Amino acid sequence: MEQSPLVAVVGATASGKTGLSLELARRLNGEVINADSMQLYRGMNIGTAKITPQEAQGVPHHLLDVLHVTEEASVATYQARAREVIAEIRSRGKTPIMVGGSGLYIRAALDTIEFPPTDSQLRAQIQAQLNTDGAAALRAELRDADPETAAVIKDERRLVRAVEVVRLTGRTFTSFMPQRAHEPSLTPVVQLGLRIDRPLLHERIAARVQQMRTSGLLDEVRALDAAGLRSGRTASAAIGYQQFLRVIDGMQTEEDAVEDTIVATRKFARRQETWFRADPRTMWLDSPDPTIADRAMEAIQRQAG
Repeated sequence: MEQSPLVAVVGATASGKTGLSLELARRLNGEVINADSMQLYRGMNIGTAKITPQEAQGVPHHLLDVLHVTEEASVATYQARAREVIAEIRSRGKTPIMVGGSGLYIRAALDTIEFPPTDSQLRAQIQAQLNTDGAAALRAELRDADPETAAVIKDERRLVRAVEVVRLTGRTFTSFMPQRAHEPSLTPVVQLGLRIDRPLLHERIAARVQQMRTSGLLDEVRALDAAGLRSGRTASAAIGYQQFLRVIDGMQTEEDAVEDTIVATRKFARRQETWFRADPRTMWLDSPDPTIADRAMEAIQRQAG
């Protein structure tokens, strides 16, 4: 039996991915698979613009709310679970529609990617070294062993992971980065990217963050803080949540947290655009456009047909 295509809807935050994915699910008898790493977390709803059951309108969604905020998200684990869901949806004769802005998670699901091993004991030793001696020595070690990775890593969590990989495998962290194959491993795949003018995207991001504030983001962060958010290495770093934790701590005002979240989200959107533009397999659609679903269906039929 011929497999239904996997449709991946990608692009920057606030570009319109959710709306398009719902319309495609209705037209293609599809089910949606989340590819936003922060929407994996239970309770992180307002700050991630997670779709509500009312908005989903009966369209099944997968890989939402599968982690507690204290758990660390894993691309390797996501890869395995996403592929299981894709196979299960296809087995029922339906169309899997992957939607999200976490580029590495999407690549992991679609392409052949080798993930470096982990060693919790070694990582704990490196973390202890960081806590005792600071980051300078680890950065120097990484510069010697893997200058390409050292040049781009900014935060300490990734620094610890990169050093762990070098010590554990003798290989650079860069050597494990995904190489975009000419064809995805889960063919047939149709990748649709949403392209939106930068000034409009900035307006939409600002409006979305303001709406998050009025919808109760601060209360959501308080509840997650009580549930252990700060101890979650991945969840606590989420845009919006780290800013509003500072409000709870009295380190800044809610107004400042909103502005900082807007600025951080705009920077993140630029990184998303850079990532997705680098993949020549993505077919780009201008957003917003009242005919975007029609144009998406035409693209799907051309590539899958």
